[in-house]
Amino acid sequence: RKLALKYHPDKNPDNPEAAEKFKEINNAHATLTDLSKRNIYDKYGSLGLYVAEQFGEENVNTYFMLSSWWAKVLFAVCGLLTGCYLCCCLCCCFNCCCGKCKPKAPEGEEQEFCVSPEDLEEQIKNDMERDGETPIILQPTNATEKTQLIGDSHRSYRTD
Repeated sequence: RKLALKYHPDKNPDNPEAAEKFKEINNAHATLTDLSKRNIYDKYGSLGLYVAEQFGEENVNTYFMLSSWWAKVLFAVCGLLTGCYLCCCLCCCFNCCCGKCKPKAPEGEEQEFCVSPEDLEEQIKNDMERDGETPIILQPTNATEKTQLIGDSHRSYRTD
């Protein structure tokens, strides 16, 4: 309280450092009076308070547990032993594949991996013509009739 009174901005109007010191004192007072924040500060320090602001006070213990060295080592060992770091994670996380999970091409056929846009367009046109349908290549023109929605008459919600 004494420090708060000493550095209060009303008592030191020309000193911007006093205003900053007053904010720090208020922040420290808020931390010490709140039991949950005080426990977090006692266990993890100011980094714990920062984590509590970012992830919530209930997740601080989980964050520090998962960021410990033994949790990282356990995660790495489990991933290597189960083979999770091979094809599954590459395919799901990085959108690439090592080739183990790739389906095999039928014998006698070569699988084409890259199709040019021109070839794809030609193939679609051929498929449509073979089925007897012609592709729609133009947008329909807009209507020339005037309805109540697009007309020049007065708009009203009455039905009479």
